[in-house]
Amino acid sequence: MAATLTLSLAGTGPLLAQEREKTLADIRQEMSVLFVEIQRLRGQMNTTGAPGVTVGGSVLERVDQIEAQLQRLTSKVEELNFRIDSVVEDGTNRLGDLEFRLCELETKCDIGSLGTTPTLGGGDKPRSAGTLIPPPGAQGQDTGQGMGQGMGQGMGQGMGQTGGTSDLTGGVELAINEKADFERAAEARASGDHQTAVTRLQSFLDAYPGSPLTGEVQFLLGESNAAQGQWKQAARAYLDSFSGAPEGRNAPNALLRLGEALARLGQNSEACLMLSEVGSRFPGHPAEGQAREQLSALGCQ
Repeated sequence: MAATLTLSLAGTGPLLAQEREKTLADIRQEMSVLFVEIQRLRGQMNTTGAPGVTVGGSVLERVDQIEAQLQRLTSKVEELNFRIDSVVEDGTNRLGDLEFRLCELETKCDIGSLGTTPTLGGGDKPRSAGTLIPPPGAQGQDTGQGMGQGMGQGMGQGMGQTGGTSDLTGGVELAINEKADFERAAEARASGDHQTAVTRLQSFLDAYPGSPLTGEVQFLLGESNAAQGQWKQAARAYLDSFSGAPEGRNAPNALLRLGEALARLGQNSEACLMLSEVGSRFPGHPAEGQAREQLSALGCQ
């Protein structure tokens, strides 16, 4: 069943569903207009006795070539549309499957209340798509296998990269209260008061659904839970952060942290799949190097 968790999503992020459908529809409309014009031109050139019209065979051949090229382009557009829809549907289903499996292992998670997984990349689902894994016992307990020192170092480095409050909003325009609540939560985390940070970050998500900072807050929520050894809650937050914005600025680290959290919970097969996807989706990102280290530490094939 672990195979169903592979996120074969590379390259799909920029093609958001609604924008993609609009663009493809525009292309089809333009090609339809061109087809009509070609047929009209062909009819004019083939009209017998048309005064002052001298048409050479090369012109007709050129029209035939243009028409053939448009037909090939139409076929290619339809093929790409099908492939994109298939990848988006598959990725959404895989995220939903992971969410369901995590929920099965969380004592307070009601599977019936999970609802529908948001479509990968946003928009409507092309065709059809929750929390976490056995409780880790005492705070800070490590239930992962074969992880070694590299895992702890990688996690610590990632947290340090987001530990401050500077530029966390990324220049996004926010309401006064929204900005203040976010900064209070970020300051609590930066000061090392992770329990308060968790409370404030969760309150932010409840108070501002749909905020442009939702992905950022979910990632920080994962970091604060991870700092307390709450790997189930951390995995859920990382999953929400990544699935909500798979091409966002936190996506590489969210996917990396999701793999690390799953490994901490002893779900090594799933962890290997998540970590291997970091390099596939985000080549050259600093998270890729950390993912390689964790893959080696876990003995992933």
